[in-house]
Amino acid sequence: MLVRVAGALDEMVNGRVFRALIKAPLKVKIGGDGLQPLRDFDQIRTFLSGMGPTAMFDLPWLPFYLVICFLFHPAIGYIAIGGSLVLAILTFLTNQGTRTLSKRQSEAANMRNGFAQSSIRNSEVIHAMGMAGTMAEIWDRKNGEYRNITRQASDVGNGYATLSKIFRIALQSGTLATGAILVIQGQASSGIIIAGSILTSRALAPVEAAIGNWRGFVSAQQSWARLANLLKTIPEIQAPLALAAPSKQVTVEGVASGPPAGQRLVISDISFGLKAGSALGVIGYSASGKSSLARAMMGIWPTVRGSIRLDGAALDQWDGDALGRHIGYLPQDVELFSGTVAQNICRFAKEMSPEAVVTAARAARVHDLILRLPNGYETEIGEGGAALSAGQRQRIALARALYGEPFLVVLDEPNSNLDEEGERALSAAIMSVRARGGIVVVIAHRSGVLAVCDFVLMMQEGRMIAFGPKEEVLARVSRTEAARTPIAERVAQLKVVVDGNAAE
Repeated sequence: MLVRVAGALDEMVNGRVFRALIKAPLKVKIGGDGLQPLRDFDQIRTFLSGMGPTAMFDLPWLPFYLVICFLFHPAIGYIAIGGSLVLAILTFLTNQGTRTLSKRQSEAANMRNGFAQSSIRNSEVIHAMGMAGTMAEIWDRKNGEYRNITRQASDVGNGYATLSKIFRIALQSGTLATGAILVIQGQASSGIIIAGSILTSRALAPVEAAIGNWRGFVSAQQSWARLANLLKTIPEIQAPLALAAPSKQVTVEGVASGPPAGQRLVISDISFGLKAGSALGVIGYSASGKSSLARAMMGIWPTVRGSIRLDGAALDQWDGDALGRHIGYLPQDVELFSGTVAQNICRFAKEMSPEAVVTAARAARVHDLILRLPNGYETEIGEGGAALSAGQRQRIALARALYGEPFLVVLDEPNSNLDEEGERALSAAIMSVRARGGIVVVIAHRSGVLAVCDFVLMMQEGRMIAFGPKEEVLARVSRTEAARTPIAERVAQLKVVVDGNAAE
């Protein structure tokens, strides 16, 4: 029955927990590997399907059994009450001894798992630079801390459980002896010897069981508190009224933004507007706020001041899933999901359109590359796209960004892993988006991609210092010593596209 109750709870709540889990990094600072909410939910489900709730359900019967013991004989009743008080004290001591340790154990496990996940993600760097031994020592230290805390929690919990069991056995023997004395003295019949022992043992069994399961109860209670706090921080929001697909313009009005739960703004006072068919190249020094602007435009980072609007509607006026269909995003660090190439391109849509997948692949000029894979579009790419090269992952991620012909496409350094052929494909993809009336924003570090942009925005220290037609901004950049960048130094070598014709 309890297993079915836990299963029913899982069916009702697990989707809500997962949605909060994937939204949490956008709202609050997440430590460790970020999977603590799932472990918390598993802890609650495990506790509910175990013996812990059974012990709790039996506790209300304790007064009833104590009354029966008194009816048999007051001496038996006093023994039962005294035993229950001693076990109550042991329960209190168990709670005090395990609560802090349980919390520390959870924190240590979270940090240990986060370190392991980070090490796996950076395994190539670790092995290439001879860091394996050092990282193993750090892991051993973190794992040792977790192991020690786990052992301490186990010693405390099991110690009190063993003590309570010894006490209950001794109490049961004392009850037998008391019953025998009462029979010898003629104060009770011989049946009280066995009946009193059974009733006393039955009265105290729930308390002993509660002590034995107290560690699990404390862990489940702490897990519930963390989950409740997460769900309170990230509430379910009713989907707003559906809006028409954007098709006219994107406006950024006085935007200031920073990372979730951050103490400072990374970008501020950013304002510009783009009409359908435009492409904007964002340039600037490293750490000037280019990628931060991309995250703000995608709604990944919160907008502290100002607004970002599609056809006049601010991003928070859109339903998140509905808005996603009108936006394409290629992050600086490309991540693909375990599945087929086609599933990744179509964003794992329930009803995948093969035509739309091929259209997106052709728009990204990656169709032929996909066909050369072992199983074409049905090729399994592994976790994180491990079966593909960095350039292949980036081009397939570009096709994912273009799936469904979104109105706004934001590309963060999309050519960082591309060869010359890939650069040409990227430029063609940007031109195809512009040709169908979309808007492209490109975070540029290499100058080649600017050839297909008609506007340029220059950033410095989180602020916009120039925005306008490409030729005007690049001319200003090339004349300004303080704003010299790898892109600015190559302005004279750029081929700019004006009315579809290339000119020096």
